[in-house]
Amino acid sequence: MDLSQRLDAMELAIHKPSFRKGTGRANEVNYWVFDYPPEKELEVRERVEYLKNKNDRGDDDFELVVFDLYDIIIDFLEKKNFMEKCYDFEKKRGIERIVKAVTNSMKVNDDDSLIVQYIKEHTPENAVVFLTGIGKCYPILRSHKVLNNLHQAFVRCPVVMFFPGTYNEQELILFNEIKDDNYYRAFRLVK
Repeated sequence: MDLSQRLDAMELAIHKPSFRKGTGRANEVNYWVFDYPPEKELEVRERVEYLKNKNDRGDDDFELVVFDLYDIIIDFLEKKNFMEKCYDFEKKRGIERIVKAVTNSMKVNDDDSLIVQYIKEHTPENAVVFLTGIGKCYPILRSHKVLNNLHQAFVRCPVVMFFPGTYNEQELILFNEIKDDNYYRAFRLVK
């Protein structure tokens, strides 16, 4: 099945009432990963934007909420006036130190991560959540961390993470090159 067909299948899946009930198979939290070839990023972004615009017209019986995780990080840094500090810090100390500083200030590794709080506060009751921007966030944000933190704190509606790489329901391989920690709680949305 090519990407266009998989995106069509994903669109059909999220519109099924059974998809939007509170839990997945065997009563797990309703978390899904839509993986795709990284070089198809723009095609996926286009489809997500199309689905969001279509949903905004009010034809669906749920609200599609799209969170670009990169935008959430940048907004946080801008509100705190940290952007210039990050540029200077990176020049002096390197990317690893920036990753650590941003991760700590946003509590990315904590259960009360600012990203999780933001998603919880900005998601209505009857919704489907799309998480995008995973590739743009690397190396600051690791996909398994986002899913683990959300999984512990956010269960009221289905979450679909769009992942530029491969997910085989055991491991996440970003850009088909960088192996993340194993993750077993999400299902692959379209195989």
